[in-house]
Amino acid sequence: MTNRKIMLAVAAIFLVSVCLSVFILMPSEKQTVEIVQNGTVLYTFDLKKTKDREIRIPSADGGYNLIVIENGEICISEADCPDQTCVKMGVLKSDYLPIVCLPHRLTVRFAEDES
Repeated sequence: MTNRKIMLAVAAIFLVSVCLSVFILMPSEKQTVEIVQNGTVLYTFDLKKTKDREIRIPSADGGYNLIVIENGEICISEADCPDQTCVKMGVLKSDYLPIVCLPHRLTVRFAEDES
């Protein structure tokens, strides 16, 4: 009987994990994006209306992040931080999973669409 309870608990945890993963990774319907550094909003864009461009954001430590907006999508294409996690995250897709560069204290996230 104990094995059955363990199997049910494992199955329940697995099911909840799958549901949460699907919810978190669901593509956003929002089009407004903010670029935030040290808690200050540097830029706000409507991805549908913004032309393709590159933005180089310097950090206080002398480093940088290169942000690319292309075909209505945004990503960090280049950075001089050691781990490159922000670059590896790819295109911003989810409301719940922003692109973050911890060494440069930079976040690219969806914001509330302006009405």
